[in-house]
Amino acid sequence: MRALIASVSLALLSTLAHADTACEAKAVGKNGKPLAGAAKTAFVKKCEKDAGGDAGAACAAKAVGKNGKPLAGAAKTAFVKKCEKDGGAAAPAASK
Repeated sequence: MRALIASVSLALLSTLAHADTACEAKAVGKNGKPLAGAAKTAFVKKCEKDAGGDAGAACAAKAVGKNGKPLAGAAKTAFVKKCEKDGGAAAPAASK
């Protein structure tokens, strides 16, 4: 049991480390030099957020009401939350 927990923990940490290094590798300024300090930290943080938020962006794009207009406010929030929970497969619900 301990070996299983250790291997799962190691797999999770290596996945997180891989995502971090991918974002750090992309942290290059307009002049071609690597970013450093606060600029690098901000870039990596945004990169990691964007990498994890792909499902949210896809769900937000699908958030359209039955009249063809984009959802807004609480309706959009509820739709996106349900869509992300369902793995991005949610379709706009028909409301009366």
